[in-house]
Amino acid sequence: MKRLFTFVLAGIIGGLIVVFSNHFLNQKAPENTIQENYSKQVNENTSPVVTGPDFSMAAEKALDVVVQINAQESEKLVQEKNQQYSNPLQDHPFFREFDLRGFGFGYGHQQKKGSGSGVIISPDGYVVTNNHVVEFADEIEVILRDGKKYNAKKVGTDPRTDLAVLKIEGTSFPTLQNANSDQIKVGEWVLAVGNPYGYLTSTVTAGIVSAKGRDLDIIGSQQDDEFYNPYERRNTSSQKGIEEFIQTDAAVNPGNSGGALVDANGRLVGINSAIASKTGSYSGYSFAIPVNLMNKVVHELMSTGTFERGQLGIQVSNVDEESQKVLKLNDTKGVVIESMLDNSSAKKAGLLPNDVIIAINNKEVKHFQDLQHIVGLTKVGETLNVRIIRDGVTKEVPVRIVKGI
Repeated sequence: MKRLFTFVLAGIIGGLIVVFSNHFLNQKAPENTIQENYSKQVNENTSPVVTGPDFSMAAEKALDVVVQINAQESEKLVQEKNQQYSNPLQDHPFFREFDLRGFGFGYGHQQKKGSGSGVIISPDGYVVTNNHVVEFADEIEVILRDGKKYNAKKVGTDPRTDLAVLKIEGTSFPTLQNANSDQIKVGEWVLAVGNPYGYLTSTVTAGIVSAKGRDLDIIGSQQDDEFYNPYERRNTSSQKGIEEFIQTDAAVNPGNSGGALVDANGRLVGINSAIASKTGSYSGYSFAIPVNLMNKVVHELMSTGTFERGQLGIQVSNVDEESQKVLKLNDTKGVVIESMLDNSSAKKAGLLPNDVIIAINNKEVKHFQDLQHIVGLTKVGETLNVRIIRDGVTKEVPVRIVKGI
């Protein structure tokens, strides 16, 4: 009996141990399960770190080809201009004694200086920049990224596109691959590389293409002045500039002129040329000459030193509602030939008054500015396929451009 009692007591104790053990484990298990589920949920829901686009490779390529340009008039040139502007009485003792320069006596020509940027475009040292950076100068210094300095020769300039070509002596200079600027899209990332203010050398800023084909009459409206102002762009040409700017919101300031606009792959898209600003500093929009336009002009400057333009030799008016009715046109797009010069390209090709030009080389001509732009980029000797409407019939007339009369 005693032995049976012992077995029963041992069973009761063992049962209690099992019950308490299960109870304890059941209390701990939910806590462990919660921690495991939480860790799993955190790991599954954690998003990857978001970073912006990486332009480091594109910037590195561009920095090697963008140079700083210091331009100035030599003392010899200043002396020559002083002789042109000299006052025959300025050396008279009376004027020297009383220093009447403030009344317009005795002022000489002041030396012009400025700085900007440029882009190496060939291994043998051709450099493209803006005409307004170097137009006044006969002493030009080019400084590479590594600090090497070169005396540059002015090869050719074209004020109407605000382009100039310089040459430095050397070989194996780095260059950039050219993009097709006609294919660049609004919203695409671009970098502006240059030397703002002349001392912030090798500066890179990023932005997007804001618009294409801007014709703002920036080049033609610039007024030349006697004293060089690095915050102003000037053009001595009385003719309207030829513009189809790429507009970006990459920061560009004085000194960036002539620098590179590149895409995210480091290809040259354009030459930075102007800013829209009332203060002279960047305020949101900058403008670059497309590389396709640049190439057309620069290659001619490299070979001949100038871009010799021809003319159609016509006077035109935009199609309006009145001429639309008279000429029985479907819309008001195009320009009407009013008259032609004798021996002009247009007359030799057989164009006639009242012909309506609607396209040239498959580029639509909606108004006079379109015509002016296309012809302004046409060299002497080239042939333009001019699409016209004559007596209600559309036809194409090949016009070989002759030298302007």
